[in-house]
Amino acid sequence: MASPHAARVLVASNRGPVSYTLRDDGELTSKRGGGGLVSGLSAIEGNAESLWVCAALGDGDRAAVRRGVAEDGVRMLDIDPEVHADAYNGIANSVLWFVHHMLYQTPLEPVFDAEFRRRWDAFRTYNRAFADALAAEAAEGAAVLVQDYHLCLVPGILRELRPDLRIAHFSHTPWAPPEYFRLLPDDIGAELLRGILGADRAGFLTQRWADAFTACCTAVLGGTGDTASTGGTTIAVHGLGADADFLRKRSHEPDVDERMAALRERIGGGTGEGPDGRRKTIVRVDRTELSKNIVRGLLAYRELLDTRPEWRGRVVHMAFAYPSRQDLAVYRDYMAEVERVADEINSRYATADWTPVALYLKDDFARSLGAYRLADVALVNPIRDGMNLVAKEVPVVTDHGCALVLSREAGAYEELGRDAITVNPYDVSATAAALHEALTLPDGERAERSERLAAAATALPPQRWFLDQLNALDPAAATG
Repeated sequence: MASPHAARVLVASNRGPVSYTLRDDGELTSKRGGGGLVSGLSAIEGNAESLWVCAALGDGDRAAVRRGVAEDGVRMLDIDPEVHADAYNGIANSVLWFVHHMLYQTPLEPVFDAEFRRRWDAFRTYNRAFADALAAEAAEGAAVLVQDYHLCLVPGILRELRPDLRIAHFSHTPWAPPEYFRLLPDDIGAELLRGILGADRAGFLTQRWADAFTACCTAVLGGTGDTASTGGTTIAVHGLGADADFLRKRSHEPDVDERMAALRERIGGGTGEGPDGRRKTIVRVDRTELSKNIVRGLLAYRELLDTRPEWRGRVVHMAFAYPSRQDLAVYRDYMAEVERVADEINSRYATADWTPVALYLKDDFARSLGAYRLADVALVNPIRDGMNLVAKEVPVVTDHGCALVLSREAGAYEELGRDAITVNPYDVSATAAALHEALTLPDGERAERSERLAAAATALPPQRWFLDQLNALDPAAATG
């Protein structure tokens, strides 16, 4: 039964647009988030009654739910913390993320045993909590947009509860090819696919990921041809671009200028290589995800200094490696390896007035934007990435044009590959050569490539990305 104040457009995601912090004195403070979903949802505010359903992720969020504190248009679910931990860390981030990014060391992992099955039950419970909330809050015939791998069972459960709804699921990650997807137990793989196929539309960031999903449906569920394998579900591609207006405005605010001054000081000058007489810069900005390939990027930079000694003292690699999932041991170990390799490079090559690697581990968006503006080369070399917005953001923000070294395994490669210097992310030597090529691009060519990259990167801004999906699912919901 629908709520008496039912919403016509609903978004479901693990993380919501607002988070709460519980202070020592017991008071709650809130912080509004950003990103494509937040920007996209703003496109329908005022045109339709909308609701964002998300999980309470910490003590502050849970306290807000229990005290009845809520932001208009947001419903936060107080799911049992142990259930959430098993679903989020035990399955979503330790199994599904690893499958779709092809990260397993298969001689030893994965191991699908009784403990995995216990966690899978928690994942089902977590997904059902979302489906129940959406079913209760949705108006008759409402449009429901379910986000990402955390909630891939929701469409199927929700379809049984509310067959009247128009449901979409969107995958922000890559999708594994059948031969890798079938590492999963047969029944679990089938359950995942059928969960998404409960939606009217299944969306992906690139055609490559959409084709992989369809191939998995054929391999696991049987049938021949796209329609037979995916039933009545439409498989769609919606690329997500950078928010140019926001980035350009935000990157010229005073705090960014302050960060840039500090970065310039750390880079140092006097060589006349880069703008303003400073050294040239290779910039990367990532969460310390296993898939981001930060260690091989550092090794490629080390090889550049080894094989091209003329760059010693003339270039600085600014590596922004922000902590991610530090409650998982494998991520803590990876962060430690990033630091170890950076320290090793600095120990080997640093001089009195030059530190080759400037490693930043504390998340600071203003500082990242300052680095974007200063970058001569952006290094984006993931093992595998659904899209990678950093590759799109740097060309938009750069002050003087930036060369992009881009992994062919990033989703952004489909749109940006022609004007980027493309690399195999596993090939350290080829990546070192690509860095040299990028550093030596003539100024005019670098500026022209950067301009074309920026145009491609902003072709599908977040609001259009969201509204395209909504219009395809339910045109009346978008127009109000």
